[in-house]
Amino acid sequence: MSSSSALSAPAGAKILVIDDESAIREVLSASLVDEGYEVRTARSGDEGLRVLEEFRPAIVYLDIWMPGSMDGLDVLKEARPKSNFCEFVMMSGHGTIETAVKAVKLGAWDFVEKPLSIDRILILAKNILQVQSERGEKNALLNKLRKNIAIVGEAAAMMNLKQLIARVAASNSWVLITGENGTGKELVAQNIHYLSSRASRPFVDVNCAAIPEDLIESELFGHEKGAFTGAERARKGKFDHANGGTIFLDEIGDMSLKTQAKILRILQEKRFTRVGSEDAIEVDVRVVAATNKNLELEIKEGRFREDLYYRLNVIPCHVPSLRDRVADIPALVQHFSELFAREGGFRLKSFSEAAIAKLVAHLWPGNVRELRNFIERVYILTPSEFVDVHDLRFAGLASLSRGEIGSDSGADSGSVDEIDNFREARAKFEKDYLLRKISENKGNISKTAEAIGLERSYLHRKIKGYGIDVEEIL
Repeated sequence: MSSSSALSAPAGAKILVIDDESAIREVLSASLVDEGYEVRTARSGDEGLRVLEEFRPAIVYLDIWMPGSMDGLDVLKEARPKSNFCEFVMMSGHGTIETAVKAVKLGAWDFVEKPLSIDRILILAKNILQVQSERGEKNALLNKLRKNIAIVGEAAAMMNLKQLIARVAASNSWVLITGENGTGKELVAQNIHYLSSRASRPFVDVNCAAIPEDLIESELFGHEKGAFTGAERARKGKFDHANGGTIFLDEIGDMSLKTQAKILRILQEKRFTRVGSEDAIEVDVRVVAATNKNLELEIKEGRFREDLYYRLNVIPCHVPSLRDRVADIPALVQHFSELFAREGGFRLKSFSEAAIAKLVAHLWPGNVRELRNFIERVYILTPSEFVDVHDLRFAGLASLSRGEIGSDSGADSGSVDEIDNFREARAKFEKDYLLRKISENKGNISKTAEAIGLERSYLHRKIKGYGIDVEEIL
């Protein structure tokens, strides 16, 4: 066959032919086998469904007009929702445009008329398999990406956050992420995008605080040639590039009121105009915004639009600070250690119990970002594969620790360096931490439990276990 060399098939690619005419089955089967495909046939809709489930082909060539209880459209309607592993090509000698449209709406890849062109059948097979291969590679890359951006932590607050992300990602709702600097707000935004149906489309991040006020409109919406001095050519903006995907507006609280108004109009109308143009451009973008500011306070001070806040805040998502999830610090240290060993070509380092205790006791005002940067510094500055407390000091770990926090609420403020056992160090920190949080919430246990992400009954057990007298704290 003239096309065989150009259309060689992947080894083992499976194709099913469903047609009541034996001549069609035989000719198609022989031609496809000659090209290296593994082929099965069926002579009715019912038989085709059984073979489909057992054989799991990559492609099904399906006749529309077949006698019996099921014609080709009936088979397609039943099989398509359960057969994401294959594509259907419909065949008919009595086809109409109406039938072809109906088949495509039901999920068919294409529609071919009889008498069949074997060249076209083979070209379709090659094209479908190529798309499936690219789709598989893209899915593999997405899965690898999802693994690389996985959120580390098993603290109650983090488990609640992960559950919220899983629910939110499946929707197209706008999300407002709040949290201190360095807590991982962008990581949360990436998880929302790459777990959504928009995962294969662009994720475009914009740091609103880093763009000069006079350029932010051009950055977001693009501009036409000659729109302003220096605009020597037309340029697309961030919303253009994010079309079909997600745009992440970080530090949205730093936008001017003028730009906020334009963002609000885009969210309402789903269209925008480039700087220097009057033509509206329609856009399909999911907006995820983030801020480390208290936007409700910013609204009262007149620095943030109330209508934009309520438009963005469809799904509020708060990322806890590291001091509110200190139980995750050992896991984060291990995660970053493996990351830098893999990416930097270092041998994996192990941390002593005392070193871990020191890291757990540290304040980390810069949150997870500060911890990540510090572990990277340890990898660069520590020649040994074993990291101890003196290595942390050499890498520049500040002396201020959590043990000093408890002094404000009457807790023992002894140095963590004097505790040799990691379990004792963690217990000391937990007690000091609970004393401070109970004091901050004026002895209200329910409010304290909610604030630190613990079940009320579990917090009561911790209080009892550490012998904490709530009335003495007050």
